[in-house]
Amino acid sequence: MGEPIERKLPECWGHRGASARFPENTMASFEAAIRDGVDGIESDVHVSKDGVVVMFHDPTLDRTTNFKGAIKDCNWYGVDGMEHARTKKEPQQSIPTLIETLALLMLPENIHIHLNADIKAMNDPDKLFTLMHTAISAYPQWETLLAPRILLGIWHPRFIQPAKDILPYCRRSCISFSLWLARKYLWDDFDCLSIWMNALMTREGERFRADVKKAGKKLMVFTVNEPNYLAEVVRWNVDAIITDKPNQWLELRSTLQKNYEGTMLKYSSRIFLYTTLTLWTPFVWSIQRLFEYFLRKWAGPFVAPFSIRA
Repeated sequence: MGEPIERKLPECWGHRGASARFPENTMASFEAAIRDGVDGIESDVHVSKDGVVVMFHDPTLDRTTNFKGAIKDCNWYGVDGMEHARTKKEPQQSIPTLIETLALLMLPENIHIHLNADIKAMNDPDKLFTLMHTAISAYPQWETLLAPRILLGIWHPRFIQPAKDILPYCRRSCISFSLWLARKYLWDDFDCLSIWMNALMTREGERFRADVKKAGKKLMVFTVNEPNYLAEVVRWNVDAIITDKPNQWLELRSTLQKNYEGTMLKYSSRIFLYTTLTLWTPFVWSIQRLFEYFLRKWAGPFVAPFSIRA
């Protein structure tokens, strides 16, 4: 018998860290994902009223912390500042800043970890990217040790040119629920696309996956948590899986590396593709249209980016 075939399996990126086990977008969550053995962590960025970049998903504090209000209207520092906010989910954690997160990445034992910074469309791109540049460039040898590990996740075309101007050294990834939007407005300026798993399960998603591969682009898939879904995404030969449960994907990936055919046989039934409502094309189409509506509301109409900004 010959040597087992070596397969390149998708990278593991922790969605908001190890968010199934720890409060999302917290140092505890990031550290747990790193301990699990992830290739990268995915997090979200917003800017406070007094100009601090924080790692937080929602535009408001209400859902996950004991504070209320929009992040853009709240100060970080002060008696009532967000620095004192704590998560509702145990163990209670503070909100990390970008500076704290970069410090974690720059620890010698974490120098291999990448950061996918999800650039939320409610932000002012010039202000956010300028603050990010200040934080990144504060480190010695940042151009070689830190910048290449940062991936800017961009949802809206108006963020493309500011990213090129202010953070030209960062790689960029298109993030989208909408295949139409990714194709029409976010295709040419990205060599990596991060796409909602459900959209890629459809017939149009199958064509999209083929076109990504044909174009030589990288494909990341979010957010993949169930074993059957993980196995299905592995069949697509994607480059990275973003998951709330990085320990689960890493365990399955290890098993696949040892016995690919035998492990995939356990997931040979694909009936879930036809029996799961959230994978049906009408549901996916509805979510995509809703996403496009809110993205326009938050960041303005979709226009192709100009090569030179006004």
